Amino acid sequence: MYFSLIDKIDELIPGESIVATKSLAMSEEYLRDHFPKFPVMPGVLTLEAMTQASAWLIRVTEKFAHSIVVLKETKNVKFGKFLRPGQTLVVTCKIVSDSENETVLKATGAIENEVHIRAQLTLAKYNLTSVSENQGRFDPKLIKKLKSELALLWSNMPEEFIDC
Repeated sequence: MYFSLIDKIDELIPGESIVATKSLAMSEEYLRDHFPKFPVMPGVLTLEAMTQASAWLIRVTEKFAHSIVVLKETKNVKFGKFLRPGQTLVVTCKIVSDSENETVLKATGAIENEVHIRAQLTLAKYNLTSVSENQGRFDPKLIKKLKSELALLWSNMPEEFIDC
């Protein structure tokens, strides 16, 4: 199962930073099981929202050079406030360093202008072709799907990124 934990990309500066939002609705399925009488977004999903925002920044920066961008490592994760239904998490991620196979970012998630979570994320990036020639045939399909999803998340996307 895949679910997007980013509702909207508010700002994206390739090679630098991204600001994205996640508005938590009571209808989110996992809230039924995660503290039913005290519904809050699980910390691991908050971390996943920061990972997804970081992945969008990497994809746009590299003009979708890699079909796979995944979390490799987290460091210095610190949690603060709970994210409750009706609140919005504002995720900000900034690139610290970048190499051919991984990118390191500083990420924060704020609720009502107060930091809720902060972490250093390392994301690995590769193409399925590097795993096996047979799997490599899926790279173009994945990239096409990701570009379509980006267009939905980034409504004011500059034209130069539409066909990147």
